[in-house]
Amino acid sequence: MTDADLGQPLPLPTPSPEFQARLATRRSAPAQALAAPGPSRDEIGRILTLGARSPDHGALFPWRFVVMGPQSRAALADALLPHADRQPDPGKARKVLAKLTAAPVSILVVSAPAPSAKPVWEQQLSAGAVCMNLEHAANALGYSSSWITDWYSYDSQTLELLGVTEDERVAGFVHIGTLAEPPLERQRPDLSQKVVYRS
Repeated sequence: MTDADLGQPLPLPTPSPEFQARLATRRSAPAQALAAPGPSRDEIGRILTLGARSPDHGALFPWRFVVMGPQSRAALADALLPHADRQPDPGKARKVLAKLTAAPVSILVVSAPAPSAKPVWEQQLSAGAVCMNLEHAANALGYSSSWITDWYSYDSQTLELLGVTEDERVAGFVHIGTLAEPPLERQRPDLSQKVVYRS
């Protein structure tokens, strides 16, 4: 990318206590507890627009979205049932399909790297960043969300059902909806065990 590819100057960051507070209380929702109301078509477009503002090391946009409503996910869950029986714990594999069908809207994020352009790992990280920004965007519009994968995201026989090619990977399903009750806080890392400062 050259300077000629760039547009108008963007605003510089300014301190935002509200943004800090949202980040300080960010919490993934239990996917099976997400219910209506969900985002409208216009709100989904806004969520996707905000989520796509993620670093990707060269404007490659190495990912794509599949927006799934209740009908398409119900059909997918039915198609996945026979494959659940092949899993090491078929009962658990069937049970987690409830996460796939509960929320009003799900966004399947597919990592679609361009192998010859940049390191594939960097492009896969970009798809992960998109998933996180989709969660932030959904929260900014007043919704709760859950970013998950589950077994069908890694099973070679089910990827075709998801429309994922052999050169792609599932970065995650971002399920979006509303919670009846606020989620409970969970344990957070002890940063003294995770951070090294170097001058």
